[in-house]
Amino acid sequence: MKKIVLSMVAVLAFGFANAQESTGSKGFSKGDVFISGSVGIASEKTGDEKTSGFTIEPKVGFFVTENIAIGGKLGFGSLKAENGGGDTEDLATLTVGAFGRYYFTPASDFSLFGELGVDYSSIDDKLDDFKANEIGANLGLGLSYFVSSNFAIEATWAGLGYTTNDNGGDGAEKTNSFGLNADLSSINFGLLYKF
Repeated sequence: MKKIVLSMVAVLAFGFANAQESTGSKGFSKGDVFISGSVGIASEKTGDEKTSGFTIEPKVGFFVTENIAIGGKLGFGSLKAENGGGDTEDLATLTVGAFGRYYFTPASDFSLFGELGVDYSSIDDKLDDFKANEIGANLGLGLSYFVSSNFAIEATWAGLGYTTNDNGGDGAEKTNSFGLNADLSSINFGLLYKF
């Protein structure tokens, strides 16, 4: 009986070791480059009121150490709204940002990370000829799961954030916002490709 149990343990240990070797290329390591991002499309209609919009925000990151990645992003968004009374709104947003990530488990299939990001956004209201600038900082969490050696599914949670908006300047009062997004609606899903 002891021989059977020892043989089973040896077979399981050998199988586990082989499984670790075959998945060794998954996860992240120093020098890896990745691209990810988000795409969103929205449309809403209530009576005569219609709202539609889209956002696209690609990210590029580089691992400077085994656990630390730095990167940048460029985003564009558009929002159009109109109601039955003829009032309309046409907004375009351009965002440039930088981020840093600390990965707690970079070499495994599941990679948990914390992310600190800083963004600058220019908001242009095309119909009212109004422009505003916004600066924001965000601290959040994320999880990457590798489905192959190059592709991962990524979930990010916005977490703690601060923004300041100049509301067009020229003497307008600034709007400062601080908040904690503690609900599940703040989770975003995406796809990550590692080079």
